[in-house]
Amino acid sequence: MDYKKLAELLYPNAKDVSFWEEKYPQRNLSSGAEVVRIAPSPTGYLHIGNFFGAMVDYEIAKTTGGVFYFRLEDTDKKREVDGADFVALNVLKEFGISPDEGLMPNGTEKGNYGPYRQSERLEIYKSYAKKLVLEGKAFPCFCQKAADVGEVFQRREKELQTEASISEKDPCRNLTFEEIEAKLKENKKFALRLKSNGKEGDKVVAFDLCRGEMELPANCKDIVLVKDNGIPPYAFAHVIDDHLMKTTTVVRGSDWLSTWPQHLEIYEALGLKVINYIHTPLISKLGENGNKRKISKRYDPEADMRFYVEMGIPKVAVCEYVLNLANSNFELWRAANPELDFREFKFSPNKIGLSSPLFDMNKLLDISKNYISKLSATEVYSNVLSWAKEFDKDFAKLLEERKDFAISVFNIDREGKNPRKDLEMFSQAKKVFSYMFLDFLGQMKIEDYEIDSKDFAKAKRVVSEYKNVLDEKDDKETWFSKIKTLAQKLGFATDNKEFKKNPENFEGNVANFCEFIRVAITGRKNSPDLFTIISILGQEKTVKRLEKLENLL
Repeated sequence: MDYKKLAELLYPNAKDVSFWEEKYPQRNLSSGAEVVRIAPSPTGYLHIGNFFGAMVDYEIAKTTGGVFYFRLEDTDKKREVDGADFVALNVLKEFGISPDEGLMPNGTEKGNYGPYRQSERLEIYKSYAKKLVLEGKAFPCFCQKAADVGEVFQRREKELQTEASISEKDPCRNLTFEEIEAKLKENKKFALRLKSNGKEGDKVVAFDLCRGEMELPANCKDIVLVKDNGIPPYAFAHVIDDHLMKTTTVVRGSDWLSTWPQHLEIYEALGLKVINYIHTPLISKLGENGNKRKISKRYDPEADMRFYVEMGIPKVAVCEYVLNLANSNFELWRAANPELDFREFKFSPNKIGLSSPLFDMNKLLDISKNYISKLSATEVYSNVLSWAKEFDKDFAKLLEERKDFAISVFNIDREGKNPRKDLEMFSQAKKVFSYMFLDFLGQMKIEDYEIDSKDFAKAKRVVSEYKNVLDEKDDKETWFSKIKTLAQKLGFATDNKEFKKNPENFEGNVANFCEFIRVAITGRKNSPDLFTIISILGQEKTVKRLEKLENLL
């Protein structure tokens, strides 16, 4: 076979690879600086697994003074979802992981190693495809795709009967130049396949930065390098792109381990140095049967990174949780450094675990509420307002109109040594503090109050009398003194010891007395400090709420 003649026949106008090697020179970076990338396919939302990898990429680039870039692997047009690229970019931006180079959220490209969309790099792939044909390492395949899976199984069963092994060598590798030329004259499309040197039972040794040296089954398939539409699949495209963009380390999920030998053979065929790889464990959940399963786009809303934005879970909490999944020592670091920014944590690829980390929403929310509890009331207000502007515009309008009031509400029990932790996410603010924000008491029915029917008469006496002694000018000591005096007048024990001895002689104790007032003002038996709530609401609003329950009883 005259491979030079064949290469010209298949790719007559392709540039020599030297053109691209000169166009994309080595980067001028300091020693040890890593070049890493996130390279999602635009097939939907940004999966938490992609975000997990992006966090690892970002940390590697940050700790080594390197480059983190965004490349879009958009060669699978059948599965492409319009706008998915910007969904991914904007989500990364939301979480503070902005690429240094590549595609940007505003639609532009930044950097000297583009285009950063694979669909715009087809001319480059043709050059390297031609190189392989020229060297006799690749051949055109005119076979039609199998109609269905059953057809593939039938072929393999026949091969096993005749050869006792499954051959993955394509029959078109034996076509003569004349046969290839004839098929092209008939306008038959071809896919370019790698002429694999692998045989059944061969092994290949590979090195993973977090798994160490691995022995894997060698590739023995004549895999497709370029499809019959001229577009290369991931295996071929990513090797070329990572080489030309000077990527130093590829971070991807462990589900790529099975096809890694294919990629290694492509590196060898092209004569390129194999770059570093990290195959991270896949984030998992417990299935209904109690066994681990990969977190699913179909079944798990938390697989979509937009879920955390919509729920108002602080971005910092999500990043910290993912860092904890990636580096097991992060939790210990956080315990020893409770006040430091998580970005000061020294990330290490060597600390990435090998077993699939189990996603635990409760643990994430625990991190989240601890983080929120340390924010100032103004910071909480700003975050809740930002969330509401996107997901609850009516609430956002209320917050903006009553800013000072809202900040006072968010400051309840916040400045002490043990601040309240009743907010796990910013989206909960409307519900948690609804009794403060919304004029819902005018619409409430008696069944909406947390009060037993047997206590109706008692509660009515309490709220009727209390509204007459309420004075918003009272300090807390004066306020509580009035509470005790009125409670005693209405038959409530002010001495808990006496009440415990003779409960039948009293209407209840001071705590029971306050509970009726609390229910009248908030609708609930439990709430933050009652005096603080009354102080924030003021005389007029508090009296109206007392009268509302009085009229319903």
